Amino acid sequence: MSMAAVKKVVLAYSGGLDTSIILKWLQTTYGCEVVTFTADLGQGEELEPARKEALTLGIKPENIFIEDLREEFVRDYVFPMFRANALYEGQYLLGTSIARPLIAKRQIEIAEKVGADAVAHGATGKGNDQVRFELSYYALKPDVKVIAPWREWDFKSREALLAFAEQNQIPIAKDKRGEAPFSTDANLLHTSSEGKVLEDPSAEVPDYVYSRTDDPEKASNQPEYIEIDFERGDPVAIGGKKLPPAALLTHLNALGRKHGIGRLDLVENRFVGMKSRGMYETPGGTILLAAHRGIESITLDRGAAHLKDELMPKYAELIYYGFWFAPEREMLQVAIDKSQEFVTGRVRLKLYRGNVGVVGRSSKYSLYDQDLVTFEEGAVAYDQRDAEGFIRLNALRLRTLGQRKRKLKL
Repeated sequence: MSMAAVKKVVLAYSGGLDTSIILKWLQTTYGCEVVTFTADLGQGEELEPARKEALTLGIKPENIFIEDLREEFVRDYVFPMFRANALYEGQYLLGTSIARPLIAKRQIEIAEKVGADAVAHGATGKGNDQVRFELSYYALKPDVKVIAPWREWDFKSREALLAFAEQNQIPIAKDKRGEAPFSTDANLLHTSSEGKVLEDPSAEVPDYVYSRTDDPEKASNQPEYIEIDFERGDPVAIGGKKLPPAALLTHLNALGRKHGIGRLDLVENRFVGMKSRGMYETPGGTILLAAHRGIESITLDRGAAHLKDELMPKYAELIYYGFWFAPEREMLQVAIDKSQEFVTGRVRLKLYRGNVGVVGRSSKYSLYDQDLVTFEEGAVAYDQRDAEGFIRLNALRLRTLGQRKRKLKL
């Protein structure tokens, strides 16, 4: 599809300077009609200015979409991911990764609604997000035209972008004229920061970078205990009070912020082949992960629990790489969801100065049997003498190997 063939494009639009430049660039380069889509995923920003900015740039009111997707984001993306206890490279809770498929899905839906033949995003050519957006686009609409301005335009510097903005009368705030000390991405699950002052992995993250969590060293000296109720692997209540998904995660975020929970300084391996250093703040998600593993510890059978832990790295990698809509992720999700059938109960946690620990757990489906594990007499289902045969059978191959080693030494 040539530039001339693009008649209408749906742009993932934040209302900020970069996406406003992209909007005008699409108009001038492709000569096409632009539809803007702004998703509220709980990033904590006022989104109505995006509407005003789009109108200023000549977008028709009927071509401006601003939608609150917080509930869908937590219910259909965050919670399914947390059923898997997903951590990329053992640490990252995937806050940015899990947001991209939802944004892409809604973009495609809007494109079909308004009859657009293309979609566009503002991700750079060095990062993971370009992959996540575009793999999702193509999975949902195989014949869609994808425009990635950062890979197409000739701007070589920040100054060139600002010059283009001034030429096209795009307002530039004073704090946007210089290069930002770092870039951020935020949603209801997390805030990520990377670039500039964070690029040297040997240097500690400056205090001013943190925005989502209070300094653990200055947090309250009094621990706080909370209880989270689960049903089939999903959290449903805090302190006995039922809450919808977005409200529940918002409440956990507030608790995590207060106690300085959820900071992560990470050097990760990007899908595109380079390492990058980022700082992630995931206060509510960090609490939720500890709680979920706590309730699983008494409700999951050993075999299921260990298999889940084996599958998790692959599941997390698929999300990080952008394969949310791939059949292998969907297959794993079915297995994970099946494992959550009896993951129901209550977990008690202690929050204190950057730490969250499980201090109690209970469930009507608990597999924990105190009569079996007690050192006292009285257990009728377990005869300690049975352990001898169990050990001898498991030792058979080790004894055989040991005998061979002894013969070889002789």
